[in-house]
Amino acid sequence: MGARVGLRDPAGRDRTTATEQFRAFRPPVVLLDLGLPPHASTPDEGLATLSDLLALDALAKVVIISGQGEKENALQAVGAGAYDFLGKPVEMDGLKLLLKRCFHVAQLEREYREMQQRFRGESFEGMLGTSPRMEAVFDSIRKVATTDAPVLLLGESGTGKEMAAQAIHQRSARKDGPFAAINCSAIPETLLESELFGHEKGAFTGAHIQRKGRIENSNGGTLFLDEIGEIPLPLQVKLLRFLQEQTIERVGGRQEIQVDTRVIAATNADLQKGLTDGTLREDLYYRLAVVQIILPPLRDREK
Repeated sequence: MGARVGLRDPAGRDRTTATEQFRAFRPPVVLLDLGLPPHASTPDEGLATLSDLLALDALAKVVIISGQGEKENALQAVGAGAYDFLGKPVEMDGLKLLLKRCFHVAQLEREYREMQQRFRGESFEGMLGTSPRMEAVFDSIRKVATTDAPVLLLGESGTGKEMAAQAIHQRSARKDGPFAAINCSAIPETLLESELFGHEKGAFTGAHIQRKGRIENSNGGTLFLDEIGEIPLPLQVKLLRFLQEQTIERVGGRQEIQVDTRVIAATNADLQKGLTDGTLREDLYYRLAVVQIILPPLRDREK
């Protein structure tokens, strides 16, 4: 986990100390309080610290946590480059989920930078590689992008499966629509259904407002389901129903909602093993794997 920077304590953590700690440890994710001395009652020092941290590393994921939760402070912080803004008191499950997302995005960006350093030359929608196997991948993306068929992307971690999904989206007729991505392995099972399908107000403890899920937010565009093999069996049934009927119901809701989205799934797991041991439904697998694209590992992309 990244260092927690900018907290007020008896040691006198302030803007200078926070910046020094960040420069020394370079955490990919930072929790930053807006209320820093010597003006802890205003957001000025916290916003200035945010600017300092992003000047040192523009890709750092800085999450603002503050009791100064006025809307203008949140907008100013996000506008200045903060990844997200949470008001106090913080709901811990939501914070844990947000941090998992931050680290996932930071890891993807690090992997992409490593690929850029390793490979040179022309790229395909940001994807790098000159081997015949990668040329075959690019050709498959070009062909499948012209259809609405579900796609299953297979490959080791770090092979650029989300980049491939984005390439399909960008070359499709849905490119002007949303691209909604979710890492199914990074979200606790108890929260995954709500993340996918959304929920109604009062559906469960903590559901204070109605919230759309990733499926609904991808309407008119593309839904990318990363680590599809991690979805628990009860949710696989609900996902299969959506793929068959293109309708969903939010958690706690009874209204059927029509959603028009193209589904791309990905995994680094052995799905055949999942089919054998019963952790993956066969009908769901065949719904998702209409087209399969295998991304070769980095070590094979220069051959």
